[in-house]
Amino acid sequence: MRYRCTLSDRVFEFRDLKHVLAAASPARSGDHLAGISAASAQERMAARHVLADTPLKQFLQEAVIPYEADDITRLIIDSHDAIAFAPVSHLTVGGFREWLLACEDGESLRSLAPGLTPEMVAAVSKLMRNQDLIAVARKRNVVTRFRNTLGLAGRLAVRLQPNHPIDDPRGIAASILDGLMYGAGDAVIGVNPASDSLPVLGRLLSMMDELITRLKIPTQSCVLTHVTNTLQLLEQGAPVDLVFQSIAGTEKANRSFGLGIELLDEAHAAARAQGRGTLGENLMYFETGQGSALSADAHFGVDQQTCEARAYALARRYEPLLVNTVVGFIGPEYLFDGKQIIRAGLEDHFCGKLLGLPMGCDICYTNHAEADQDDMDGLMVQLGVAGLNFMMGVPGADDIMLNYQSTSFHDALFLRDVLGLSRAPEFEAWLQRMGITDGHGRLRDGSAARLQSGIGALSALGWEAQP
Repeated sequence: MRYRCTLSDRVFEFRDLKHVLAAASPARSGDHLAGISAASAQERMAARHVLADTPLKQFLQEAVIPYEADDITRLIIDSHDAIAFAPVSHLTVGGFREWLLACEDGESLRSLAPGLTPEMVAAVSKLMRNQDLIAVARKRNVVTRFRNTLGLAGRLAVRLQPNHPIDDPRGIAASILDGLMYGAGDAVIGVNPASDSLPVLGRLLSMMDELITRLKIPTQSCVLTHVTNTLQLLEQGAPVDLVFQSIAGTEKANRSFGLGIELLDEAHAAARAQGRGTLGENLMYFETGQGSALSADAHFGVDQQTCEARAYALARRYEPLLVNTVVGFIGPEYLFDGKQIIRAGLEDHFCGKLLGLPMGCDICYTNHAEADQDDMDGLMVQLGVAGLNFMMGVPGADDIMLNYQSTSFHDALFLRDVLGLSRAPEFEAWLQRMGITDGHGRLRDGSAARLQSGIGALSALGWEAQP
């Protein structure tokens, strides 16, 4: 194909599909840093005209990163389902946008997912306003199960994130109990450890496992360490529920993480063999973020949003329980301000949902970005309307280990209240049994006192021990 467009007597020509995608992207600092963004608003609009007229089939014929050079490209092409693609195979990107907006059947979107490539969904997102991204994403529910059921319509889960700067079990335990009293933790109780020490990681896993077992909490735990550490912990018999890994959208970027598809395959098989899930076998937890490939000098001239969508191709290979775009964490070099962070969060959620992933979002920013909590409030409400599977629950919204601003237990209470959302059904029932919430899911007065029997049952956990 020739990628060209005339606007106001000026001819714009683009080298290839990769160039069109980059130029059509909404402005963001990461693409500008990479030298691939549109030079002007007029060039951006010209690229969108070209993209709108590009057949979806072109994405199967022209890889943005060569098939021979990248295992993510090979995964995308080799796993493509032509039968699932058939209903939209005749459309252009612009026609696909209209099809998505007109579609009222969530089952049609579910059936279509195996026929879509990340580049197709990234492309159509570039033609959409924020409201379009919300309108389409909310039509698509992605349900997963391990010890509870996540992603049902009208539900919003929370990852309870009880991080501590020195992995002190007492501090982590206090944050966990605080989160439970506020009704958080149905997505996962997940700790980002400060240490890579296997004994420390093993103690944290054992502590959370005993807590979940003794209180009979229908949830899962995770220590968010590198997959190689998780494999060693599995070999040592540690109580691993979920396998965590940060992933990116190119082979080179993943290699910079010490990661490959074969390693993820091994970890997935090892965890599945444990049989720890009671309701299902969705047991992988992936985190992503726009800019990760660029920060690793591994983007190959592909814009950061398309690279992000390509990471979702790797994630869906494993039918994960959770996928979390940590949208504002990498910094203003990649998403400069609140406007760019909001747009990126909506894009990531939309693209992940269309590809069939259970998308959550760490609605966050770093203190050197041109953003504040009001920006995050706006993104939080928009994602809630769009059908977000889960969000973060951080004490006070201030992560004292990772040093960034996220969302709090109170934020989740607010969002559920204003949008009429519930927790995972099994977790909601547990909260009522414990006397923490009433029959409508609202916190009850004195719920902390009602947890005393549970806290007493944990006295043998050894939380007083130093890591």
